[in-house]
Amino acid sequence: MEGMSKGRMVVLVALTAILIITGVWTISVLNGISGTDMSIHGWIALGLGTFFSLVIGCGLMILMFISSRRGYDEAADPFRKRHPPSP
Repeated sequence: MEGMSKGRMVVLVALTAILIITGVWTISVLNGISGTDMSIHGWIALGLGTFFSLVIGCGLMILMFISSRRGYDEAADPFRKRHPPSP
């Protein structure tokens, strides 16, 4: 930890705090809804929503990867100067 700057340490502490708060909130919500049942329609909606969210997310990531590989991203910023990669 001695190699970290103060800024990185603040970001690490903030993200850890957010993670802990989210975990505590999730546990409290799950304890609050215990004893309730979801109908078959709810499970189907949850499954389809999860599936299509993953399909859309993966599809957009694939399109971004293809766009970057084929050089389409460079055309969007004509004012950027190309610098040769440094060794």
